[in-house]
Order: sequence, then C-alpha cells, then structure tokens
Amino acid sequence: MRRIALLLLAVLVAGCTETTAVNQDTMDKDIQSAVEVVDDFWRQTFPEAFGEPYESPRVAGGYTGVDGPQCAGERSVPFNAYYCPTGDYIAWDEDLMAAGYSQIGDAWVYLIIAHEWAHAIQARLDTDQVSVAAELQADCLAGASLQGAAETGRIAIEPGDAQELAQTLAAVADEYPWTRVSDHGNIQERTSAFSLGVNRGVEACIS
Repeated sequence: MRRIALLLLAVLVAGCTETTAVNQDTMDKDIQSAVEVVDDFWRQTFPEAFGEPYESPRVAGGYTGVDGPQCAGERSVPFNAYYCPTGDYIAWDEDLMAAGYSQIGDAWVYLIIAHEWAHAIQARLDTDQVSVAAELQADCLAGASLQGAAETGRIAIEPGDAQELAQTLAAVADEYPWTRVSDHGNIQERTSAFSLGVNRGVEACIS
C-alpha cells in the first residue's frame, strides 16, 4: 500500500449537520499541539518499547483538495488525512480538519494526527509486529499515545473529550455507503481498539 489514509467521512461529507465557524488560529494551535505531544510521546516511548532509536516522520502539514504532496506518484485525496510510507510524512486536508473541528471539537484533530502518526510507527516496526488489521492497530496506538500524553501532563482531558473522541471514531468507521467494507472497522471495533490502547498501553497493541 503506497498511502495509508483515513478514508472519510460520515456526516461531515454528507452535510447532515451544520458547521460552525472555525477560528483558524485556534485550530492551528491545536494541530501544532497534537503534533508535538504525539511526537514527544513516541520519542520517549519507542526506544523503551522496541529497543530501537526513534526518528520522527516529516509533517507535510495541511493541503487543500488535490494540491497536497504526492505519495509515490499518487495525488492527494480531498477531505482526507494520510501517512505516506515512501516519503515518511504525514499530511491532512485543511477542509477535513476544519469540518471535524467545527462539528466535534478539538479532540478531532488530536485523534486524526495520533492515528496517522501510528501508521508511521507501524512503518518503523518489524513486519511481524504489524497487525493484519493495521487500521485498528493504529487506533490502539493512537489511544496509547494520547493517554500517555495525558498521564505526563502534556495534554489535559477535559469534560466532553470522551464524547468527542467517540464521535470521531464513529465518523471514520466503515458504516457508510462511500467507504469500503473492512477498510478501518466499524464503530464498535474502532472504539474497542482505541480503548485497548488507552487502558493497557502500547504493548497491548502489538500482538
């Protein structure tokens, strides 16, 4: 697979709910914070968990539509976020981030970035450590990284965050006609995988 993407999106694409105006500066700060706390978690945890040095993936940042960085010759996908193994970078559509941010909240950007970062972690693992259910494993690793960041005080879990995370997992599940079955897992599978990482840490995600 040349590009590991988060194929989206439920009600955000369908336009079934109204969006509210997004403060771009505030959202950008939350995105930058998410990048920093997730990278910091893996910088500390990866060598301890896997006995190998850690190198951060490149952050290609936001793009719009098909104007993002190409991955192995493939153009960027509108309203998407992805990790590109050949370029070892993470990128996301700004419209995707704004839509989720306005409808769900700041937990949206943290989970999107943590999930794509988890794909970068998978690319650094031995083949036998990467689950055949790679997307669910990425959800598990995302849960472990966000919980780890909370435990070290890098982020604060606020009232409503749990609901926002659940809404985000529901929005990217495979229960909609425009997603391929088994791309990422259904709502229950994604929530269970994320919760496994939260409750039991990185080691529970590698099996």
